[in-house]
Amino acid sequence: MNNKISKEDSRLNNLDKSAEKIGMGGNLIQNITEEKYRERMKKRKEVQEQRLKERNKEKGLIIINTGNGKGKTTAALGMVLRTLGHNHQVAIIQFIKGGWEPGESLALRIFEDKVKFHACGEGFTWETQDRNKDINLVKSSWRKALFYIKDPNYKLIILDEIIVAIKLGYIDEDEIINGINLRPDLTHVVLTGRGASKKLIESADLVTEMKLIHHPFREQAVKAQKGIEY
Repeated sequence: MNNKISKEDSRLNNLDKSAEKIGMGGNLIQNITEEKYRERMKKRKEVQEQRLKERNKEKGLIIINTGNGKGKTTAALGMVLRTLGHNHQVAIIQFIKGGWEPGESLALRIFEDKVKFHACGEGFTWETQDRNKDINLVKSSWRKALFYIKDPNYKLIILDEIIVAIKLGYIDEDEIINGINLRPDLTHVVLTGRGASKKLIESADLVTEMKLIHHPFREQAVKAQKGIEY
């Protein structure tokens, strides 16, 4: 990851430590008078405002949603809605999914002028049963994605399940990293899928790991349902 704040940057680190020490307030702070509470929160606000003032950079982010838990694509689609709310254009490329029409594809049709949605796969490996065809579809999808990544008119690019495609050996990880680095300065790229490698994680600016705790399919024999899985 580039441009990380170094440990030697004592000012920023001290501000972060001060914010953590003061805390969020609420009922987390007990046995304190209302007057002392207000003083503490006033100090917290001052520290927070200084933290925001010091952190004034903008850059296009590489964002990874990985892990065995549910919600990786869902979180990416939340960013799609936010971006559309700011009147920017978005491209979504689904690399593995595509055997059915998901709810997000249907819903996003009302934003046709702002969203390009490509479900390029033909379903899971056990459904296609054709490794060479899967590989060719992934490579074709990547060429399509690269077109949007390089286009400055697109603020956000979602590469859905591309991490799975990398893990399956369908496309080279370095090719993906190098391609993403060709994006304009303020373009954000989101990669989703289980099993992100250490190298891929190190290349990213923001990484979230979804942890599986309960899943109704495994534990209760509940099938994939509209609005939840697709």
